[in-house]
Amino acid sequence: MSDYKGVLHETAVRFPDTDIWMDSCGEEELDYGLERGIVGATSNPIIVGAVVKEELPYWEPRIRRLIAENPSATEDEITWLLLYEVGRERSKKLLPVFEKFKGRKGRLSIQVNAKYYRSRDKMVEQAVMLNTLGRNMQVKLPASAAGIEAMEEATYRGVSINATVSFTVAQAVAVAEAVERGLARRKAEGLPCDEMAPVCTIMIGRTDDWMKAATAAEGITVIPEALEWAGVAVIKKAYAIYKERGYTTRLLSAANRNVYHWSELVGGDLCQTINYKWQQRLNGGCDMPVEDRIGEPVPAEYLAALEKLGEFRKSYDEDGMKPEEFVRYGGFHDTIKTFLAGYDDLVCLVRGYMI
Repeated sequence: MSDYKGVLHETAVRFPDTDIWMDSCGEEELDYGLERGIVGATSNPIIVGAVVKEELPYWEPRIRRLIAENPSATEDEITWLLLYEVGRERSKKLLPVFEKFKGRKGRLSIQVNAKYYRSRDKMVEQAVMLNTLGRNMQVKLPASAAGIEAMEEATYRGVSINATVSFTVAQAVAVAEAVERGLARRKAEGLPCDEMAPVCTIMIGRTDDWMKAATAAEGITVIPEALEWAGVAVIKKAYAIYKERGYTTRLLSAANRNVYHWSELVGGDLCQTINYKWQQRLNGGCDMPVEDRIGEPVPAEYLAALEKLGEFRKSYDEDGMKPEEFVRYGGFHDTIKTFLAGYDDLVCLVRGYMI
């Protein structure tokens, strides 16, 4: 009988550089993950909305109290006060991990307002505020041109960033370079950097999603299996660049869609944030061996098929896009719209208690 509680637990124990995170801040989800070796967690308005609805008996009195204590606040302001409460409270569950690893692990990522993706200054201001919610906060900013600029400034101000709405090698490199500039400014002023833990998300499942949508829209036929490897190819390419250049930022995979999104990254010095359902699926019934595969190339047949696609080349080539083009990438506008809709849904929930 195995000593491990599934393949993700085995990954966490046997490959401690491959961090497993929970893509949720729900109490049940965090408890499940912490029992199986997770060392981080992520949130966004969609995740927080789902958590509040799932745990409504717990959060409803908080919502009513926030409304009563802030009689002139708008529904958006109450929503953000709620987001702050969720982040402040759930980050505490990861504090023992944070303390054990001296700030390098054990963080909860919380996202700036998705509506700010074009405003460097608004993102920086909110990032600095979010960083005060707890010792182990990590602030998510979108990898738009303005977001890249905000990441440098937020890093300089001592915020551990998590780049989100990111799908491509070009975005990953731009993020890492921005963080290095911010860290260099801190070091030049003698400011501490030892406990900072920046990461750059590549939403590899959404990279796959966009390849499938783009090929369907253009009427292109591709080997179906190749489209399941697009995101893996992108993150493996970015990973090789990160290791070669020695960036401080670590990569974070997100948006799992298939087993390769876990298995092909095992052994890497990176993070994987995996939602509760996929954690249960992998831990409960995956018989794929836990092996170091980060250095294994994408099957040549699949990569050759993908490289014929213009949208894949935008994703895979380091110079596939310039920062000002990031917001026009299909995966970016699809995802930012999803985040905005998730935020609007949370506002609607709050509105129901205010009216």
